[in-house]
Amino acid sequence: MSTTDVKDAVREKYAQAALRVRTAETSCCGAASARDPGNPITSKLYDTGEAASVPEGAVLASLGCGNPTSLAQLIPGETVLDLGSGGGIDVLLSARRVAPTGKACGLDMTDEMLALARENQRKAGIENVEFLRGEIENIPLPDNSVDVIISNCVINLSGDKDRVLSEAFRVLKPGGRLAVSDVVTRGEVPDLIRRDMLLWVGCIAGALKDTEYAAKLAKAGFEAISIEPTRIYDVEDARAFLAGKGVDVDAIAPQVEGKFMSGFVRAVKPKDHPVT
Repeated sequence: MSTTDVKDAVREKYAQAALRVRTAETSCCGAASARDPGNPITSKLYDTGEAASVPEGAVLASLGCGNPTSLAQLIPGETVLDLGSGGGIDVLLSARRVAPTGKACGLDMTDEMLALARENQRKAGIENVEFLRGEIENIPLPDNSVDVIISNCVINLSGDKDRVLSEAFRVLKPGGRLAVSDVVTRGEVPDLIRRDMLLWVGCIAGALKDTEYAAKLAKAGFEAISIEPTRIYDVEDARAFLAGKGVDVDAIAPQVEGKFMSGFVRAVKPKDHPVT
């Protein structure tokens, strides 16, 4: 599949997810989540206190695989950038952690998600937030302008991960931190999984091996690289996220047992990196 095909499929999925949430919020039938509540990747990521501190639409639009804001150790006064910010939940949570003098920015390529995120910001009454339209392969920010980059199950969706990590390195200040949640793999994954567009859009097929992810980070210039598993998916999880994807679940599920995991990926831009 081409990079363009992947990007178009991802944009369409996330646009539809945003529209489902916004339509449900304005209807008499109650809110609808953008995610499948039975999906083992996107479920049970935020505690009740965090969920209660942001608008319901931000929670319902969350399609991540972790909670990078709780793991990134954000400091008041920092500038945080969320790659693929979706409905804005991680941006809003980050904004509170870096307040009052810090700022949180969200970057997304989907107009519908940006509209939802800005509406969630308005409802939350949080001012130290900005949502930008753009692609994570071409971040519309200056060099050396961000203290921390977070992301929640988005980098694996890109067809050009080297470009994403290079851009992340560029916009981070020397000593800046990358702290993202992502789906990664260990061992060999069946080609059928890698080829399937629906699985790619669902955060599975585009996942890198943990060793390959680390190598790409090092190639981009990062140091202090680590990948910490936050959840390793078992065969029943595999059945859940393969169901309805047009594959033989009984045949494939045992082959992916323990090979997919949500992980917290950390890396640092060297403090002595020259500023031009």
